[in-house]
Amino acid sequence: MKLASLRPYGKKDRDGQLVVISKDGKKWGNLALAPCTTVQEALDNWAEAEPMLQEVYDKLNSGEDPGNAVADWALFHSPLPRAFQWADGSAYVNHVELVRKARGAEIPDSFWHDPLMYQGGSDSFIAPNDDIMMAQDEGFGIDFEAEVAVITDDVPMGVSAEDALGYIRLVMIVNDVSLRGLIPAELGKGFGFFQSKPSSAFAPIAVTPDELGDAWRDGKLHLPLLSTYNGELFGKPDAGVDMTFNFGQLIAHAAKTRPLCAGTIIGSGTVSNKLDGGAGKPVSEGGVGYSCIAEIRMIETIRDGKPTTNFMAFGDTIKIEMLDADGNSIFGAVEQVVRKYS
Repeated sequence: MKLASLRPYGKKDRDGQLVVISKDGKKWGNLALAPCTTVQEALDNWAEAEPMLQEVYDKLNSGEDPGNAVADWALFHSPLPRAFQWADGSAYVNHVELVRKARGAEIPDSFWHDPLMYQGGSDSFIAPNDDIMMAQDEGFGIDFEAEVAVITDDVPMGVSAEDALGYIRLVMIVNDVSLRGLIPAELGKGFGFFQSKPSSAFAPIAVTPDELGDAWRDGKLHLPLLSTYNGELFGKPDAGVDMTFNFGQLIAHAAKTRPLCAGTIIGSGTVSNKLDGGAGKPVSEGGVGYSCIAEIRMIETIRDGKPTTNFMAFGDTIKIEMLDADGNSIFGAVEQVVRKYS
C-alpha cells in the first residue's frame, strides 16, 4: 500500500490530506470509506485504518475506483509534513569510518555495536519539490544526505531489535540536509546537532513494507538509492549492503529508555557502501558513487591530501529516488534547488 499527503492549505490544515496512491504512482484514491484524514491519524488508529486503506488501494489498482490523476507532485508534501519525533541514526558505519579516517582518527570499537543517533527537528519538514532555503551565504557547507527512513506505530520501551521490526508501518526515503561548516563547532560543544541540521525533505510516497516484496528483508531495504546532482548521477549505493544496524536495531536503540509514539520517524543515516564495493570511484568510473558530498570530499582528502569537490551552491539541484526491479519509482522523488532565503 502507498500513502501520501496533499499539501496543507493553511495553518488549520498543517498535516495535509491523506490520500492513497496507486501502485504505479499515477492515481490517488477516494477515501470516503477511510476513518482518517491525515497520515498521522491513520498511524494513531492503524488497526482500524489499515484494512480500510488497503481496500481503497485494491480498488484503485483494479480500476474499480477510477481515482484522480496525479497531475503534479508539487501538490504533495512529505508524507508527514511534521512529526512527533524524527530520530536519525548512522547505520552505515563505513560512512562514519571515512569521516574519521579523513582527519587521521580511528573509529571507536563501540561504533560497531552501539548505534549513533541524534534527535532532529521535526516541526517543519520540507515538501519534496520545495527549495532548500538558506538564510545566509553558501559558506555553511550545504550538503544533501540520501537516506532510507521508517515510520513506526506505538513502540514499547525496552523492545528487542527482533520485535521492533513488527512496529514498522511505513517506509520512506529522505534528504537529510546538512550544513557541514556548522557541524564541528556544534559537536565541539558536546550537545550535538541543531543549527547544522535544518529541515529535511521526504519523497512524497510512504509505502508499507509488504509493498517492497523481496527487497525488504532482515529489516533492510535492498535496492540502490539514486542521487542525481546537477543533472548527473552522483551515487547509487545499495541501501541493503554494508548497513551495520538494521531498522529493528535502530528502533530498539531509540526505545531503550522511552516508548515511541505512533508517527515516530527513524532514519538510516547516509547510505554508504564500502570502498572495496566500488564506493571509492564515481559512478562515471564504474563505482557506486556517494549519497552526500561530504563522502567524496573524504575520499579526496584521503587520496590527495585535500578535497576538491565543493559543497552545494545557490542554483544547484539534487534529486533522490529509488526504483524497483522494473525501473518504476517506488517513493516518487525528492527534487530540490538550493535558493537564497529572503
